[in-house]
Amino acid sequence: MWLPILFLLIGVSLGLLTDVQVPAQYADYLSIAVLAAFDTLFGGIRAHLERTFDEKVFITGFFFNVSLAAFLAFLGVQLGIDLYLAAVFAFGVRLFQNLAIIRRQIIDQKLLTKFRKK
Repeated sequence: MWLPILFLLIGVSLGLLTDVQVPAQYADYLSIAVLAAFDTLFGGIRAHLERTFDEKVFITGFFFNVSLAAFLAFLGVQLGIDLYLAAVFAFGVRLFQNLAIIRRQIIDQKLLTKFRKK
């Protein structure tokens, strides 16, 4: 559980402490890479709650998802179509699914501990 939170804190800290300006032509790449990173982060939190978290899967999934998303954005630009929207849709759906599962896991754990106390 500590690894996803650590990377989130490092990323937020670097974002707040630096004044990096992203050129407009790279905005699509950056937005989809951030979405892919969030998908991986919430997938890691979900796996931790399900007690199936594996650091190798998390790290490789993070780099693979971000690379695939950037490649789709690049390919779309080369073809002249908004292909990155397919990745936005796919990662967006997975992001909301992971958030819903995380929410249910937390609620179920709280209910179980509540009933065990009685």
